[in-house]
Amino acid sequence: MTSRRTHRFHQLDVFSSQPMRGNPLAVVHEAQSVSDDTMAAFARWTNLSETTFLLPPTDPLADYRVRIFTPGGELPFAGHPTLGSCQAWLWAGGQPQCADEVVQECGIGLVRIRRSGSRLAFAAPPLRRTGPLAPPDRVALQQALGLKPDDILRDQWVDNGPGWCALMLRSAEQVRALQPDMSALSALQVKLGVIGPQDAGADTLFEVRAFVPTLGIGEDPVTGSLNAGLAQWLTGAALAPAHYVVAQGTVLGRQGRVHVDRVDDTIWIGGEVAGCVDGHVVLP
Repeated sequence: MTSRRTHRFHQLDVFSSQPMRGNPLAVVHEAQSVSDDTMAAFARWTNLSETTFLLPPTDPLADYRVRIFTPGGELPFAGHPTLGSCQAWLWAGGQPQCADEVVQECGIGLVRIRRSGSRLAFAAPPLRRTGPLAPPDRVALQQALGLKPDDILRDQWVDNGPGWCALMLRSAEQVRALQPDMSALSALQVKLGVIGPQDAGADTLFEVRAFVPTLGIGEDPVTGSLNAGLAQWLTGAALAPAHYVVAQGTVLGRQGRVHVDRVDDTIWIGGEVAGCVDGHVVLP
């Protein structure tokens, strides 16, 4: 007979101060007894863009270790699971080694997370791939999105682990109006971020959407890893200031807000985290 264990469980909303307005995340605590197969099965069952499992660190510099699963498999790093896992760990009584900074261990190594009031922010990991897209790839993405060639102002690889590439459109309105062919995007095996500038007077500088059909979800509501890669591209190319705020999830009925701050050579990606469910889950 398979033994079953009860684990502390949180479900929360990241990049929003209000529940049901950001990107939901499921967090299973003290998951060292949970097998890889069970982690994957539970992530498929929650059917959220990511589900995380907290474990004791293997690196003495880390405060905790996290494994990140989508319905389609495991990721080495992701942004909203980083902030949400950190907040859940703190809510469960976690005590960081440093008062103002938490260190997370994950597939890409150590990630620093700072606390500032009610907001958490992670230090953007280095890009694994950068530079412009190959022309055939740009054309294929343009066609999958139903765009004309001159709708795309710029393109760039912004891969910090998940495999992101990005397109910049002329306006936030164009970004919100996109109705992509998800089958075509899935066939291209890409994770795509699309960004466009807001109209003057808006409370955010850019509108962002993230399309990830290869992970078993069509569109991610609010995406920390993508915005980390975008920020490295945009601030490095003088296409954005050192401090700005992004809106994401608008067309999905969310009000995600991602705060970007470049301090010296470090880019911090921050947001609020709202609690939704605090309880227990029984897993084999």
